[in-house]
Amino acid sequence: MPVFARYQMVLSHGEGPYVYDNEGNKYIDFLAGIAVNVLGHAHPKLVAAVAGQAGKLIHCSNLYYTEAQVTLAKTLVSASGLNKIFIGNSGAEANEGAIKLARKYGKAINADKVQIITAEQSFHGRTLATLTATAQPKYQHGYEPLPGGFTHVPFNDIAALEALISDKTCAVMLEPIQGEGGINMPDQDYFIKVRDLCDKYGALLILDEIQTGIGRTGKMFAYEHLGIKPDIVTLAKGLAGGVPIGAFIATDKVAAAFGPGDHGSTFGGNPLACAAANAVLDTIQSEKLLTNAQAMGEYLMAQLNVLKEKYPAIISEVRGKGLIVGAKLTLPGRDIVNSCMNQGAIINCTAGDVLRFVPPLIITKGHVDELIAILDKTLAAVQL
Repeated sequence: MPVFARYQMVLSHGEGPYVYDNEGNKYIDFLAGIAVNVLGHAHPKLVAAVAGQAGKLIHCSNLYYTEAQVTLAKTLVSASGLNKIFIGNSGAEANEGAIKLARKYGKAINADKVQIITAEQSFHGRTLATLTATAQPKYQHGYEPLPGGFTHVPFNDIAALEALISDKTCAVMLEPIQGEGGINMPDQDYFIKVRDLCDKYGALLILDEIQTGIGRTGKMFAYEHLGIKPDIVTLAKGLAGGVPIGAFIATDKVAAAFGPGDHGSTFGGNPLACAAANAVLDTIQSEKLLTNAQAMGEYLMAQLNVLKEKYPAIISEVRGKGLIVGAKLTLPGRDIVNSCMNQGAIINCTAGDVLRFVPPLIITKGHVDELIAILDKTLAAVQL
């Protein structure tokens, strides 16, 4: 169906941070399937895990336990500091599940406790509920009537949230860093104040870590930088390194709102996806990719700031954390993205004028230098 504005290229294979098209052209990949391929392409540990599991058991019903699923659940529960997990297939499903859980939890307290507050410029998914939570009209147009019970406030505006939250609020749902919205960063104490407001009104704090989770910021979860813990956190994208998966994790108290039959998934938590996720999490630890993401993120931002000083009429700000980085432009970014691609570098533009860099967590300084050289050449041509 005509829902993707695709580039006229066919990718055939990849290795590490590089992908190749069917004409033999090579590209350094600083998009990583939109923050998905955290181990790059064809990582031997991930390939072995998927192949090995495929030779044993690809799918069974959630009526039964599998070793891969239990291992993944234990690992994520331990890493998150939360207690119960549901494993699904995508980020949208993870956020849908979190919304359902929050509503069920709220209604058990008060039948009117159903309001969910989200942030403007957020992005939570493409299903009817998650695009309603996504406070961007361009994604919602044509799909009305939208589900009720959602209200929106500006991101990083604690006064706006304080004016709207009440005893009828069942949850506040936010991204620690807004990805699709333009790599928008919160103030240092914003989420501490959000947590306090949620506690005051008995509302749950849902953190959408679809894009920021699984090591992208230099911590396994971005909220580890914020000095708070959510009631529910959602994950997807990088969790299985490219195999479709999603998950939401909650405290025991919140998870108890669900009973048998309240939620489910045919394919969610299948052995293949869970084996891939286990390989990703093991590799992040064994190859010290959290440390690498932090160090390479600092280096990437430093090099982008050099370009900002060199091209102040084009780049107005560099922002991000770890390996989720944005360069705010003074002009639309699509032509710059296209020029970089023609020279062998894959990046993208979000929010119209923010170049987004979400490369694999395995990158080195040499890879950053390669990207920066192409971007430098591109910006020089733009400035002429």
